[in-house]
Amino acid sequence: MDLYPLWNSLRIAGISTAIIIFVGILSAYYIAKLPSAVKGVLDVVLTLPLVLPPTVVGFLLLRVLGPRRPVGAFFLENFGIRLTMTWVSAIFATSVVIFPLMYRTCRGAFEGFDETLADAGRTLGLSNTYIFWHIRMPFCRPGILAGTVLAFARALGEYGATSMIAGYTPGRTATISTTVYQLWRTNDDALAFRWVMVNMAISFVVLLAVNLLEKRKRK
Repeated sequence: MDLYPLWNSLRIAGISTAIIIFVGILSAYYIAKLPSAVKGVLDVVLTLPLVLPPTVVGFLLLRVLGPRRPVGAFFLENFGIRLTMTWVSAIFATSVVIFPLMYRTCRGAFEGFDETLADAGRTLGLSNTYIFWHIRMPFCRPGILAGTVLAFARALGEYGATSMIAGYTPGRTATISTTVYQLWRTNDDALAFRWVMVNMAISFVVLLAVNLLEKRKRK
C-alpha cells in the first residue's frame, strides 16, 4: 500500500491551513469592524467558495492559473513555474475552499468578544496590539482553534477543486480523495475501502478534537 497519498494529503492540508489561519484571522478581525452594509457585501464574496460546487471553484482557478491564462502564463514564461497539475497546485484549491470556514468561525469569535474588556485595557494605557494578543486572542482562541481543526479536516478531504487543478498522478499529485476515486474506477474496491477507512479514522480524530474544544469553550 503506497502511503504517498496520505503524506501528500497531510502536506497539502497542513500548508493550506497554515495559510488561511493568518489570512482568515486578519480578514475576520478587520471586516468585523466595518459598517454592516460593507461587511454584508464582503461576507457574500468571501463565503462564496463555501456554497459553490468544488468543481466550479476548480474551473475558476484554472481560468486564472492555467498555463495559457494571465497569471499562469506569467509564472511559466518568466520563472518556469507551472501553477497547475502539481501537488503545490492543490494548495491553491484547498486554501480557497477552506478559507470561508476559517473566516466565518473567526468572525463569530471576534463578534462574541466583550469590547468593554478592550476599552478597560485602553483606559489602563495598553496599546491595541497588546490588547489584541493578550486579551482578545485568548478570549477568542477556542473558536479560532475549532475553525482551524475544521478547516484542516475539510482540506484533507477536498476532491473536486483539487482534481481539476492538480489532477491525479501517482507519486506526484495523488491525494487520499483522488486515489479513492481512481481505485473505484479501476474496480479495486478493496484498496479503495482501505483508504476510505484511513480518511474516516483521521476525520474521527479531528471531530473529536472539535468537540473537546467546544467543551473547553463552554467551561
